[in-house]
Amino acid sequence: MINALPPVRWFREFGRPPRILGLDVARALAILGMVGAHIGETDSFDWFEPSTWTSLVNGRSSILFAVLAGVSIALMTGRSTLPERERIPGIRLNLIGRGAVIFVIGLALEMLNTPIAIILTLYGLLYVAVIPFLRWRPWQLLTGAAVLALLGPALLSFLNAVMLHPFGSGIGFVLYGTYPITVWLALVLGGMALGRLRVERVHTAVIALGVGVGLAVVGDGLGAIGQGAGIVGSSSGSITGSDSLLGAPSGWGDYPQALAETDPLGAVLTAVFAAGPHSGGTAEILGSGGFALAVIALCLLLSRPLRWVALPLGALGSMPLTAYSAHVLSIVVIGGPGTFFSSNAFWAATAVGLLLATTVWSMFLGRGPLERLVGRGAAAMAAVPRR
Repeated sequence: MINALPPVRWFREFGRPPRILGLDVARALAILGMVGAHIGETDSFDWFEPSTWTSLVNGRSSILFAVLAGVSIALMTGRSTLPERERIPGIRLNLIGRGAVIFVIGLALEMLNTPIAIILTLYGLLYVAVIPFLRWRPWQLLTGAAVLALLGPALLSFLNAVMLHPFGSGIGFVLYGTYPITVWLALVLGGMALGRLRVERVHTAVIALGVGVGLAVVGDGLGAIGQGAGIVGSSSGSITGSDSLLGAPSGWGDYPQALAETDPLGAVLTAVFAAGPHSGGTAEILGSGGFALAVIALCLLLSRPLRWVALPLGALGSMPLTAYSAHVLSIVVIGGPGTFFSSNAFWAATAVGLLLATTVWSMFLGRGPLERLVGRGAAAMAAVPRR
């Protein structure tokens, strides 16, 4: 009997259980969305202007990526079954190894000096940050995510105001940067809860779709209220920006005046109602987090009847680190270090190139190169030392 050629076998077997094709498709959409957010030409979003709908990629794509990270962590640590206590030490080391390699990849991409706010450094940190929550049940994960989403932005903004905009490399990276951990850990915990709830089932996907739409309506509604009341602008920046007050009055004598200028109450209200991309507000977490949940649910539902159409997207989504890194590298190759440009044509070309390259790679070589590197790093960290 003649063995099937790799492409034939790939078309027949790729995306079959235990792999969940819908999640790979959602990852691909997150990657392609981040590509658009980085280099696409988009206008301010308006529901009544379809030409502006491409601006949905701004902020929402990276949030979709974070929720999917939580789902992946749940799947690799037991799926719907909580990991046994005996396995926890090995799982911890595995996650630390994965996070370390991803963090280093992120640093390497930052060294390319592109205008992109590289997400992989924080992404690597999140693999370590979730370790205390590995044995939490879905309701506990959802509770933790809700607390962080509802209270985290307001608390950070309040502390930022009363401490007169503190700054430092540590808090700048973890708390007051483009990707504050209060936002992203909430999304990852929510994704872990979804991963623990038998995400492969149609019933789960239907419920997730309804919940996602509901959260998106609540979040966007909060943002609209904030804009209508004049609390936030139409394009609010980060609510945790760490603009330092170097040269401003300091010490207890000038503290009351400086505190009045930072306006703690206004900062807290902005943190609650800010819904703009990368604002880090509660409204953005709820709105964009709900959007991400709805996208994941739709991908899970549609990837079953549309499997053949979804396969190229599934291939791209099966190697997100490789695809993301290739995209960043392409910007340097085309424009040079430190360059910035936007082009929808280049966005489309990048999308087509990534879909073709990852499909061919998946057919003949399987796992993506950076995904293999991360896997080896995790295995080396968790391996029992030889005597």
